[in-house]
Amino acid sequence: MNSYANNVVRSRRDWLKSSGCGFGSLALGSMLAEQKAQAAPAVDHSLRARTPLLPARAKRVIFIFMQGGPSHVDTFDYKPDLIARDGKTIDFTGVRFNSFGKVSQRTLMKPLWKFRQYGNCGQHVSELFPEIAKHVDDLCFLKGMHTEGVAHGPSTLFMHTGATNLVRPSLGSWLMYGLGTENQSLPGFVQLQPSDTKGGPRNYSNAFLPSVYQGTAIGRASRSIDQMTIDHIRNPVLNDAETESRFRLTQQLNQAQLQRRTEQDDRLEAVIKSYELAWRMQNKAPGILDLSEETATTQEMYGIGSKPTDAFGRQCLMARRLSESGVRFVQINYADESPNPRWDQHSNMPKHMEHATATDKPVAGLLADLKQRGLLEDTLVWWGAEFGRTPFNQSNDGRDHNPRGFTVFLAGGGVKKGFSYGSTDEIGHEAVDGKVHMHDLHATVLHALGLDHEQLTYRYAGRDFRLTDVFGRVVKDIFA
Repeated sequence: MNSYANNVVRSRRDWLKSSGCGFGSLALGSMLAEQKAQAAPAVDHSLRARTPLLPARAKRVIFIFMQGGPSHVDTFDYKPDLIARDGKTIDFTGVRFNSFGKVSQRTLMKPLWKFRQYGNCGQHVSELFPEIAKHVDDLCFLKGMHTEGVAHGPSTLFMHTGATNLVRPSLGSWLMYGLGTENQSLPGFVQLQPSDTKGGPRNYSNAFLPSVYQGTAIGRASRSIDQMTIDHIRNPVLNDAETESRFRLTQQLNQAQLQRRTEQDDRLEAVIKSYELAWRMQNKAPGILDLSEETATTQEMYGIGSKPTDAFGRQCLMARRLSESGVRFVQINYADESPNPRWDQHSNMPKHMEHATATDKPVAGLLADLKQRGLLEDTLVWWGAEFGRTPFNQSNDGRDHNPRGFTVFLAGGGVKKGFSYGSTDEIGHEAVDGKVHMHDLHATVLHALGLDHEQLTYRYAGRDFRLTDVFGRVVKDIFA
């Protein structure tokens, strides 16, 4: 080969050597450039577990989301006055679009189900939740909840991110940012069967936090429970050896690109770490997601195998397996993709029984299983929705949205057992005593895991952001 040809070959080789990483980095560089221009200073964005700054009562959170808003006055907030005044009218100042700020008369409607007292604490629970009622001595009820937003979309987004209309990091992402994960082979933040509406992926987004803190969706509300798995967890074409070979080559190119940079690039490092996590998940996650490893007795405890409870029971059991394996934040979603979410009964309150039947035994099974395994003490369980429902009727046998007063319950994580905090007024309309805003609940959840909501900040676009914005207080009275 003549010298010219040798030079051409050498030039081509040199060119490929110097630019091989560049092809892949062009798209990546454009994605990272804008974020980097506004990003926070260099900090540790690894997924390693971090020591909390405050004494931590809990290590992890399981959030059981009842999409649509169960009626507190039909479930856990017993109001004798509402029963006595059934059918009477009251002046009500509207919070919905067609009546906002206007005073109109509304007809009160008593609960459709009878209440009984349970446990040593004497907590009232309606006929909707006979299985959860057996666990009231382990529960902490917050009955003075109130929140922002009057429609499902804004209120659901606010419940997850602390903002009604902005792209902000979700609670799970903030926990990951503050504490990392306990298992380097699994994501630290998981959403089971999330809805693609009412906030959709923004409800588990990292927003401006590094991408390693984004939630991982397992399944979708629009899919059957049989499809509750991680998409593309296995390569359908390549065998294990070929898959590993391609992964190693990709990471070598990524590392070469990283080393060529003259300054530290946290975003590029985060992307590389996400590839590493994805690789480890291929080996670890399939086993965690396989519920067949559980005994028949355990599956029956969750209602698996019984048609009304099977789907939600599988979510609850999956949540326990993920939490037990070191996942920091697991959200269970009783959700769908309809315009009116599951618990949203504007004209058919009796349908509450259908949803209660589907979720009562699985939730009770989760509480019992966590307790018998010694996991409840350091796992904070949160059951609740984006808002409650009104004490007056709508369309004869329905109830409207009510962000002014509603109930959630907590369990484990150092909260008081068999305890009720706060209250709504005599008919269950507004929170009046022991009021807990959603910002306060966020601050309290972070506090339970050893994080100060005022100190857990991230600098972006020239200001320090936090989950609770400039609000929030820790409800210390609920801790034992």
